[in-house]
Amino acid sequence: MNERWETVIGLEIHAQLSTRSKIFSGAATLYGAPPNASACAVDLGLPGVLPVINAETVRMAVSFGLSIGARIASVSVFERKNYFYPDLPKGYQISQYELPIVTDGSVEIRGTGCAPRRIHIVRAHLEEDAGKSLHEDFHGMSGIDLNRAGTPLLEIVSAPDLRSAQEAVEYARNVHELVRYLEICDGNMQEGSLRCDANVSIRPTGATELGVRTETKNVNSFRFLERAIEFEIARQIEILESGGKIVQETRLYDPDRDETRPMRQKEEANDYRYFPDPDLLPVVLDTAYIERLRAALPELPNAKRKRFAQVYDLADSDTAFLTISRELADYFETAVAAAGGHAKLVANWIMTELTGAMNRDGLVLTDVRVGPAALGRLVARIADGTISGKIAKQVFERIWREGGEPDAIIGADGLRQLTDTGAIEALVDAVIARNPDQIAQFRAGKQKVIGFLVGQVLKSSGGKANPKTVNDLLRAKLADG
Repeated sequence: MNERWETVIGLEIHAQLSTRSKIFSGAATLYGAPPNASACAVDLGLPGVLPVINAETVRMAVSFGLSIGARIASVSVFERKNYFYPDLPKGYQISQYELPIVTDGSVEIRGTGCAPRRIHIVRAHLEEDAGKSLHEDFHGMSGIDLNRAGTPLLEIVSAPDLRSAQEAVEYARNVHELVRYLEICDGNMQEGSLRCDANVSIRPTGATELGVRTETKNVNSFRFLERAIEFEIARQIEILESGGKIVQETRLYDPDRDETRPMRQKEEANDYRYFPDPDLLPVVLDTAYIERLRAALPELPNAKRKRFAQVYDLADSDTAFLTISRELADYFETAVAAAGGHAKLVANWIMTELTGAMNRDGLVLTDVRVGPAALGRLVARIADGTISGKIAKQVFERIWREGGEPDAIIGADGLRQLTDTGAIEALVDAVIARNPDQIAQFRAGKQKVIGFLVGQVLKSSGGKANPKTVNDLLRAKLADG
């Protein structure tokens, strides 16, 4: 980063709320429907129709506000935001402006390259989404799909508190994680369920006045968000250092060319001619309603991480991984209970074997055959010496492919670990007799040879000999010899 310049970033995150119907109509929000199959008269703003607020969207917005320690407005108002696009059928968008439902919260960021600190969230307001313009396979023309029109959004607006692309991504990841924990948004960025607009400006280091900003719209992956911001920082620095001026404008990120390009001049609030929507009453919330939602909040990610560290004595890197989602955190705790403890061993198996198999086969947690109780019982058999870690991996793969219970597979396949010292001693003696060169090397000071010898004993036992017993017996015999 050029030390002459300071970067200033604010993010607007649009989270599509996980309701079955739209924010002001009963039309379905199902993704992937045929074009214009889920757009009703209310979504299109046809004469004589009236919008009605979906109560679930209010609940979800309030839950989010409570989770970030924000103020919940006792009265919030919907307004018409007037502008024209072909995919905005009414010629205006119903949104919130002067009196949003959520104000003045914060999210803590902590991650690689980011000093722990809180990012101020200025507001989070409810609004409807627009439709979508399609520019492919129309013989030089564009098509309009209005299925998305009226889909409920929660727009989450940060203060310009972020100072690098890495911080912006970490903040976006935290918001993404939070809305998924609250189960108010599925966070599927590929389907557009969560999109980011990045407001980027630069100023001379030490200056307090904000520079002219650009807004890069609708970025739908964390990697693209980081790349778009880094490109925009470099572009603005180059312009200013060559004596030019930044134009306040809206830009789009092109991932194929890894660049942002102009879309239109950036509008100001007065360009939208906001005014209260005459068809919608103010949203009035009483204290009892807000407190009921506060009591219903789940354990949130930061609180869960702290509890995992204290209760299970896990490192920060472990707790960060295990709390990526509520589903994974619940899986971990169920597995630990089934294992009778051994939290670190369970965590290791989840982070290596389970995650590795999921990535290899392209599965998500809800699709796997190895349930948390089965994984816990498998870990318990390692911990009590019934099987070795190597045998456990064979059992895991069997359950992964076919399902089943660890104890049944261990018993049926004769996989119990060999713990009879006499039987293991016979295997050790045979390996010593077969490998005189390696024995000589060990006695000459090459300690690493012991690993080869242990491996030979384990191989001859079919992987069933207890590795610690093998190691102890080998060292004792070689010391005596």
